[in-house]
Amino acid sequence: MSPTYRFVAAWTLTLALPCTSAADTLVLRDGTRVRGAVLTLRGGTIEFEEYNARGQRRVVRVNRNDVARIEFDDASLGSGAGGYGSGGDWGGGSGDWGGGGRPSGMRERTVSVSASAPWTDTGINVRPGQEIYLEATGNVRWGPDRRDGPEGENDSPYNPGRPIPNRAAAALIGRVGGDPSEVFFIGAGRGPIRMRQGGRLFLGINDDVLQDNSGSFRVVIGY
Repeated sequence: MSPTYRFVAAWTLTLALPCTSAADTLVLRDGTRVRGAVLTLRGGTIEFEEYNARGQRRVVRVNRNDVARIEFDDASLGSGAGGYGSGGDWGGGSGDWGGGGRPSGMRERTVSVSASAPWTDTGINVRPGQEIYLEATGNVRWGPDRRDGPEGENDSPYNPGRPIPNRAAAALIGRVGGDPSEVFFIGAGRGPIRMRQGGRLFLGINDDVLQDNSGSFRVVIGY
């Protein structure tokens, strides 16, 4: 395993179905090629779900400077598929990903995400490979004497009851359709998030007990 990996999960999940041929390829500067799917690209970090030959997956974080390019699979992106090179233009010339800028001409919708609701319907249908930009503000109260912004609780412990057990409690999260495996972390990041599948986009907070929550996040979505 290349030393450039920094693991965000120490476990692997065996899937009911083997990996399909539709996958992205992360090409590192040392020549290592890793098959999987790009989850998020924000700031200087790429969050990548790695696939292996046994149909298992694990999520890793890779420093952007250690990546030569990302080759996106044509099956997931359509005829316009390509790769992100190492020359600094990671947004294909359309946006400043590192600074959280958004390409011009995108549609925009503002949604209020209640901390006490399991999921909030954004009214937006996304397609596989689509990149969306989210900017969240505000604070939510979750449980007694706990109040946090969209980044969630600082130094949050692992909790298997949350939608994303290893990420910060009360942070902003998203989901596509009704598949619980399609839940993804958003937090306070502003960079693009690439959709792995198509369907309705829902937003929520990463908490296992919602009844004692109050407040909401204001989320501006570029799509």
